[in-house]
Amino acid sequence: MATRTEHHKPIYQQLYVQVLAAIVVGAVLGYVNPGLGAAMKPFGDAFIKLVRMMITPIVFTAVVVGIAKMGDLKEVGRVGLKALIYFQVLTGIALAIGLVVGNLLKPGLGMNADPNAINPQSVAQFTSGAQHLDAIDFLLNIIPNTVVDAFARGEILPVLLFSILFGLALARFGEKGRPLLEIIDQLSHTLFDIIGLIMKLAPIGAFGGMAYAIGQFGLGTLLSLGKLMLCFYLTSFLFIVAVLGVVAYLNGYSLWRLFKYVKEEFLIVLGTSSIEPVLPRMLVKLENLGCARPVVGMVLPAGYSFNLDGIMIYLTMSSVFLAQAFNIDLSLGQQLSLLAILWLTSKGVGAVPGAGFVVLAAALPSVGTIPVVGLALLLGVDRFMSECRAITSFMGNVVATIAIARWERAVDMPRLRAHLAGETEEEAEEPEKVADAEAVFALRASEPAPVVGGVADAREPEPALGRADAQ
Repeated sequence: MATRTEHHKPIYQQLYVQVLAAIVVGAVLGYVNPGLGAAMKPFGDAFIKLVRMMITPIVFTAVVVGIAKMGDLKEVGRVGLKALIYFQVLTGIALAIGLVVGNLLKPGLGMNADPNAINPQSVAQFTSGAQHLDAIDFLLNIIPNTVVDAFARGEILPVLLFSILFGLALARFGEKGRPLLEIIDQLSHTLFDIIGLIMKLAPIGAFGGMAYAIGQFGLGTLLSLGKLMLCFYLTSFLFIVAVLGVVAYLNGYSLWRLFKYVKEEFLIVLGTSSIEPVLPRMLVKLENLGCARPVVGMVLPAGYSFNLDGIMIYLTMSSVFLAQAFNIDLSLGQQLSLLAILWLTSKGVGAVPGAGFVVLAAALPSVGTIPVVGLALLLGVDRFMSECRAITSFMGNVVATIAIARWERAVDMPRLRAHLAGETEEEAEEPEKVADAEAVFALRASEPAPVVGGVADAREPEPALGRADAQ
């Protein structure tokens, strides 16, 4: 096990404090000097690009090592099936909650918008993108043209597919494949160390992202569509507390403690309006909690495409908002039809630029009553809603990974509870540094792990999936 130290950093040196301060400074700069604030955009973009360049190799190494140690195609398929079932149920609940709250609070009532007064060119890029939103094409695109192409495009699902196949093939080699497995495992540690260095720039990235958002779009847009913003934030909060909170409770841990455990990543998502920068860190932090590496490596990246709860809430609430803004009365049947269309259309669009707009542009014509040009009403305020979408999807995927691991009996619950109750500063700042390779990347035997010094002892882990303690 990694040694827990009593050394404490000064508060100003802690990552979450630095990121929070950077967000505040960026917001103030964007408000006081909008031009200068908007000019800070390259700082946020550069940070996201730095992390993004590491995502595909990290996913590859994490999944290959996990699958090779698991070595069973049936278990891989079982984990994938359980993850997809969970994703469908939770995203359906998110869509339904957005629909219900939109009808109750009526954020678009009284706007009396005229669709003829809106320039259709303002949403042309989204309507053209919606024409190519096809389920068959999406499934075929999961299969890359070449292995190099999968990594070059930086898309998670093709890399995930190749990684699973590579890991299964490596497992079939048995002892002959062990030297290559050890090399890939060491490469994984090196990549996580690089991420640790990049994360030191997180405050700069958060500063640039927030300064740009406030400077470019201004706070004035919040006043005109303030009710929609408020409804969306309240609905997302309701989903996190009521739905994800229940899932966490049923799986034997506190959502609040989990939130404190991921507070650094939460603030990075808030500052950059993107869940991508925290994927590498969350892979190792979830393993530190005691979740099996094969489950984490498969479920968390897949969730970035299939389990975007924040976007689901946004889709139904925005649809109801547009109907109300144009004084269109949608019947219950039309609303349920819209919900079903959005549920089907939204699968796997996480990598699509402007995914929310593209899905809406594809779904609204199916209802036949809400003008697609109404998307222009959302453009100004969308950037301020993106933070909430990202935060909700981030928490949803963290909870989902733990839930699937528990469902698969592949999580050390004593270890999870111990880490949530007493995370050290080192674990929060550089989780990849304190991860003990044997304790994190392997699984416990079926007997519960004894607790030593407040942390589950994992000195003799068992590397077979499905045998972790699930107390």
